[in-house]
Amino acid sequence: MSFKRVVITGMGALTPIGNDVSTFWKNLVAGVSGAAPITRFDAEKFRTRFACEVKGLDINNYIPRQEARKMDPFAQYAVIAADEAMKDAGFGEDTLDLDKAGVIWGAGIGGLKTFEDEVVNFAENGKTPRFNPFFIPKMIVDSASGILSIRYGFRGPNFITVSACASATNALIDAYNYIKLGMMNVCISGGSEAAITNAGVGGFNALKALSERNDSPETASRPYDKDRDGFVLGEGGAAIILEELDHAKARGAKIYAEMIGVGMSSDAYHITAPHPDGLGAQIVMKNAVENAGLKPEDIDYINTHGTSTPIGDPQEIKAIEKYFGEHAYKMNISSTKSMTGHLLGGAGAIEAAACIMAIKDQIIPPTINHFTDDPDINPALNLTFNEAQKRTVNIALSNTFGFGGHNASVIFKKYED
Repeated sequence: MSFKRVVITGMGALTPIGNDVSTFWKNLVAGVSGAAPITRFDAEKFRTRFACEVKGLDINNYIPRQEARKMDPFAQYAVIAADEAMKDAGFGEDTLDLDKAGVIWGAGIGGLKTFEDEVVNFAENGKTPRFNPFFIPKMIVDSASGILSIRYGFRGPNFITVSACASATNALIDAYNYIKLGMMNVCISGGSEAAITNAGVGGFNALKALSERNDSPETASRPYDKDRDGFVLGEGGAAIILEELDHAKARGAKIYAEMIGVGMSSDAYHITAPHPDGLGAQIVMKNAVENAGLKPEDIDYINTHGTSTPIGDPQEIKAIEKYFGEHAYKMNISSTKSMTGHLLGGAGAIEAAACIMAIKDQIIPPTINHFTDDPDINPALNLTFNEAQKRTVNIALSNTFGFGGHNASVIFKKYED
């Protein structure tokens, strides 16, 4: 059988540095940090009292109040991003076969705030157990894809991928494969997360995973810096419209880029720590490059997982150096988590969007907050520190790695007919 080509025809984003793709990308290139003191709840007693929150968002400007109250924030974020992406894709009423249009979304946790609120309410008023009738459908992680499917009438495949911080990338991989195999023409994919809650911050604090740089939140996410002390929790998400090429051309769609390769692997090592030699990361990049029919030297840019953790950052760099060899020093590499924080299950979506925009505008977003070189990270690597860099970007690779040893990579290419 002949495989279909898959292109990107629409995008939407809701992030800590912008509530649409245009603002997100402008601030990403400008090196704007989204970190600030937490406003969602009183974080005074926590070791970490800051995060990368979505800002200036009035849900009711996007979703009617009665609908919004039936959704956890992570699902609300999915709707807002998907609405922008669908509008951007410019579908007409007669350009979609709804039976071959699907939704494959990613989220690592799902309705954490809903679960937390209901449990607290029960603990405080437990004499008479009373739960919100929407508790379960708001909490379950697959609610986001179900809501989107209902919203647009898409009757094709509809599910959520859950692989911790690799979730959104795995969603993109599944969407790509379904379209490539001819099982869908169009898919809304991406991911979202809303874990800036008491339980989210408290849980990651207990793991000693979060930065505790409370005196300077905006400089706390510092991937590859010698003095990094953990990641900064983020929230939001992004939606990406994947479409079969001939279907897109037939309706005259604009095409941002082509998705050409995917890779997956497992560290098979530890539930939270990466493999010390970056073995799983090497394998996933190799799998993606080979799946795309490329050679390592074809990659121009890598948007790394780069969370700003003491252990994780050097392992990914080690993997890049081992797999790419001398070409590792000719590519641009950057971690946009230095600006957005870590969106957990939604990270792969906004980072895929960053790769697509890097190809579109031929510019590499920076890794901000670099102050001190880490002696364990080779200074010959171009980690795009502190300022965006113009360069030819034909092919970009995005890495995401999740607790449990889940690794996923996707590759985008400048579209050529």
